[in-house]
Amino acid sequence: MTHRVVVVALDDFATLDLGIPGQVFHIARRDDRRLYEVVTCSPGGRPVRGPAGYRVLPDHDLSVLATADTVLVPGIHGGGPVNDGTIDPELRDALRDAATRSRMMSICTGAFVLAAAGLLDGRRATTHWREAPRFRALFPRVRLDPDVLFIDDGDLLTSAGVAAGIDLCLHVLRRDHGSEIANRVARRCVTPPWREGGQAQFIERPLPEPGGATTAPTRAWMLERLADPLDLAAQARHARMSVRTYTRRFREETGLSPARWLTLQRVEHARHLLESTALPVDQVATRAGFGTATSLRQHLHATVGVAPLTYRHTFAARPES
Repeated sequence: MTHRVVVVALDDFATLDLGIPGQVFHIARRDDRRLYEVVTCSPGGRPVRGPAGYRVLPDHDLSVLATADTVLVPGIHGGGPVNDGTIDPELRDALRDAATRSRMMSICTGAFVLAAAGLLDGRRATTHWREAPRFRALFPRVRLDPDVLFIDDGDLLTSAGVAAGIDLCLHVLRRDHGSEIANRVARRCVTPPWREGGQAQFIERPLPEPGGATTAPTRAWMLERLADPLDLAAQARHARMSVRTYTRRFREETGLSPARWLTLQRVEHARHLLESTALPVDQVATRAGFGTATSLRQHLHATVGVAPLTYRHTFAARPES
């Protein structure tokens, strides 16, 4: 059955946020079968206005939330949830009712809407890093983490600002249908299937000196050599920096240490091999740069919470019945 995603459009919507689910989920297919249906609603089915001089007229009112498998709330630039933590009772009740049977998602300040409806109390969530102080003041019962790109808390998923909504939607594709589908959609959208690091890399800071060296070429170099030993000294030599300078600039650019970033890339490559090949686990470990099946098992479990064979059983591509 096609999975229905219902997008809730509100006045003063964030322009890109509103378009992300329709783009990412709409093009997700297995063979010729569309995997998701995306519909959009608003309170009363009324037009909603964005900040760029136009209105959007959704096809549905809030009653369509009763048919949702996933409900997604894009960011908003104003209104009660952001200004004072209040929410229209009709919207609040519709979201609470939907949450009893649907997966709930938000992009950017859409988390304010879910929090104002009481759906994030006691749960982990994130939002745009600039709005974190306001969010904490309005919703102290939410376990806010403003340092990440998105948070998957089971049936509640929230993302950081704007483009992080793409990261979240691709994550949901991966969770629902595996990396092959998610990677295919990412290529169609001309975006990375997985971005390393968190919001720390985007927080305002003094700009680097013009012409300053970057670690990006070394990161690309490492991605081509994940199976090789890539110690910190070798990375710094490739970047033509001292170890100290390289480590500092790497963290400034990615929000992660070189070791953590490399481990995540190796885990990602191992996941791809487990999903797309029948290689034995020890060969997957070697090709991903972990060396032994034990090391792969430890890192995969720490990252996604399951052992390699369990992951393969869950996510490996299967022929359509």
